[in-house]
Amino acid sequence: SFGVSVWLAPAVNILRNPLGGRTFEYYSEDPVLTGKLASALTRGVQSRPGVGVSVKHFCCNNSEDNRNGISANVSERALREIYLRGFEAVVREGGVKAVMTSYNRVNGVYAPNSHDLCTKVLRCEWGFDGVVMTDWDATGMGRGSSAAAMAAGNDLIMPGSGACKRDILRGVRAGVIAEQDLRRCCGNVIRAILDSAIQREYAPSSP
Repeated sequence: SFGVSVWLAPAVNILRNPLGGRTFEYYSEDPVLTGKLASALTRGVQSRPGVGVSVKHFCCNNSEDNRNGISANVSERALREIYLRGFEAVVREGGVKAVMTSYNRVNGVYAPNSHDLCTKVLRCEWGFDGVVMTDWDATGMGRGSSAAAMAAGNDLIMPGSGACKRDILRGVRAGVIAEQDLRRCCGNVIRAILDSAIQREYAPSSP
């Protein structure tokens, strides 16, 4: 009813501290319960034609303090069994259309710049075929790189700016990102637009 095509929810990070700044958005300290609840919500919202959700914040976003600089250092086992499990459920069981990466680093690498997370795990292992977007202003200003984010498989830099564009163009010239990476990201975004309620609303009617 508000004309929103992509809802920036659900948030499926693990509830670690009742005093956490985003705790009210999360579902549980249990990754299985989190995944089941978020998957059901995702299927319900996306049962409406042209509407999708963007599950967030991928991943290990469990601290609001210094969220742009913190590194969540976590073992492979804990990452798989706890912090990725809810996201995996929403992708596999919920069929989510979009994923939002987090501000923080994961084992030293900014989440939007992580090829292991954005491509190897999300797309190659789980079969995700939608749009991966950054959180707002997660790149630039000494944070993650917009060019490296797109090379890693993060399709959409939000909210977008001239500085992001310049960083991407510099990345192309420096070989950080290939033209085929840009085309892949653009293709994912265009497919999402064509499947959206906005496209359905503004598409020219047949004669």
